[in-house]
Amino acid sequence: MSNLQTMGQQHGRRSWAEPWKIKMVEPIKMTSADDRKRALSEAGYNTFLLRSDDVYIDLLTDSGTSAMSDRQWAGIMLGDEAYAGSRNFYHLEAAVQTHYGYRFVVPTHQGRGAENLISQVAIKRGQYVPGNMYFTTTRLHQELAGGIFADVIIDAAHDSQDLHPFKGDVDLDKLRALIDKVGADGIAYISLAATVNMAGGQPVSMANARALRELCNRHGIRVYLDATRLVENAYFIQEREPGYADKTVSEIVKEFCGYTDGAWMSAKKDNLVNIGGWLALNHEDVFEAARNLVVVYEGLHTYGGMAGRDMEALAIGIEESMSDDHIRARIGQVRYLGELLEQWSIPIVRPIGGHAIFLDARRFYPHLTQTDFPAQTLAAELYLDSGVRSMERGIVSAGRDPATGDHRFPKLELTRLTIPRRVYTQAHMDVVAESVKAVYDHRDSTRGLRMVYEPQYLRFFQARFEPA
Repeated sequence: MSNLQTMGQQHGRRSWAEPWKIKMVEPIKMTSADDRKRALSEAGYNTFLLRSDDVYIDLLTDSGTSAMSDRQWAGIMLGDEAYAGSRNFYHLEAAVQTHYGYRFVVPTHQGRGAENLISQVAIKRGQYVPGNMYFTTTRLHQELAGGIFADVIIDAAHDSQDLHPFKGDVDLDKLRALIDKVGADGIAYISLAATVNMAGGQPVSMANARALRELCNRHGIRVYLDATRLVENAYFIQEREPGYADKTVSEIVKEFCGYTDGAWMSAKKDNLVNIGGWLALNHEDVFEAARNLVVVYEGLHTYGGMAGRDMEALAIGIEESMSDDHIRARIGQVRYLGELLEQWSIPIVRPIGGHAIFLDARRFYPHLTQTDFPAQTLAAELYLDSGVRSMERGIVSAGRDPATGDHRFPKLELTRLTIPRRVYTQAHMDVVAESVKAVYDHRDSTRGLRMVYEPQYLRFFQARFEPA
């Protein structure tokens, strides 16, 4: 029994278990310290460039790494691989309409395909795209379409220790100031994310979404939602916001979407599949433009880059993702890891978010400057210690200002331990926590990194480093 479970029982808390049982297992390999040192050097100290065979516990991302259910695997066998009009598309369309409430659906190969479509369709060159903190691929697609991203998240989101329960909220005063400055016509749309990944998986309140809708209605501005982890956001609303404790996660998701004009989805997260995405819209003119453009970038409008079998698994995954038992256990496992780290006073983003634990690398390594890439360094040190793969979410991910060419310097310098859904056990979380503690105990002697190769776009995926 873990220390956390023992503490919980002493305070009258009952232990919980995952709402599933294991039917199939995949072996994973433990590696030696010498193996890891060699692999990391060959990967240029970038965990994205490691081979998965060299990874023990893979917390790089929750994107496409979830375990599918027996129902989803059965659905794979029901794939209608017709080029046009696959029955699986209509199952997917119905699932999105039922659970998210939007009128029209355009399938895409994954979330960034949907980001590209909405950016191309809805942004005029020179328009601003205000959002509650940037996300890497989203901002890039907006910029490539000629948009200018403007951060309008509340200030608490940039403070890793602020305990605001909804750090993903839009600061309506910041948004009003931007509208006053550039006019409603100067704004393409509001880019609303729920939860906010780069802030540490922090949620948006229903009250904020409602107030945002009212403000945008007054100015004729549309709101488009990054719904990638909306189910997790809905759980936090259920848990923290007055008036929602007795509502189901599914009901909360549908109400939240009702305050927006459309959404894009990386189905590889909440929707429990290994590949896939969709763009859902309420306005027919935007839908027609996106449905036409998907043929250029993705595939026909009834498959959008997915096989029929993938659309069937996705339709089933949408339904399963709305289960209250599922999302309670999913966020419970993230909290389990976070609470272990908090016991050892290891600096993490608080409150604990929905999909990952974000280590505060700036506080982890106070002796390193941000240009020593502390978050990248921490990801490398964790891998060297145990074979646990994490990822950087700091200065490397922030990239460079396209106007000046200088580094962007985000206030948050984080290393993300991202928990795949329905994949790892609590014992794996214990191993991860102990590895983080071991690296923390030797933090004072850790040196930073320097970048030796930098690609033009999304550099965190392919950049290479070496010890400083």
